[in-house]
Amino acid sequence: MLASLQVAEHLSMAGYSRERFPHWRSHQGACDTREAVLQRDGRNVTVDADCQPKTGSWFSLYDSKTFTKASELDIDHMVPLANAWRTGAKNWTDEKRADFANDMTRPQLIAVSASTNRSKGDQDPSQWKPPNRDFWCDYAVRWITVKAYWQLTVTTAEKAALSDMLGGCRWSTSPTSSPGPAG
Repeated sequence: MLASLQVAEHLSMAGYSRERFPHWRSHQGACDTREAVLQRDGRNVTVDADCQPKTGSWFSLYDSKTFTKASELDIDHMVPLANAWRTGAKNWTDEKRADFANDMTRPQLIAVSASTNRSKGDQDPSQWKPPNRDFWCDYAVRWITVKAYWQLTVTTAEKAALSDMLGGCRWSTSPTSSPGPAG
């Protein structure tokens, strides 16, 4: 899938703002996308009538830390909104950008520690990798999956970094499963 990604230079950031990617839309009744991700990614999560998590625990794959307060977590856009803008989303409608920002079908949204999400910012894998090296393979696979589905481009440096990260993967060779990282 990495080979299928189109390599291109970044587009201009002219016109970019997070508001061009309407996110945290209503997802499940009273829940918005952020709250739905917190429920999906947590263990033993209970919520109040407004869908705010009251109890639960969350494991941040980026830094291998466990949290018991949802307020200590951010929902990371695997491919950051600004990166998406620079790699093709600039030319989308706001509705398509909203679909991207709220995509729970692909591995685009993940609950992680606020500190690692903020250190990542809008950087691609050539600029930032999760501190948890054991997650690099999954991170690269998820990044590539999102970029491929949404037909976003990659830079030469980004593609090289993803290739290097995939080099550390242990691949399953079972004939009954499709190729992917061994778990």
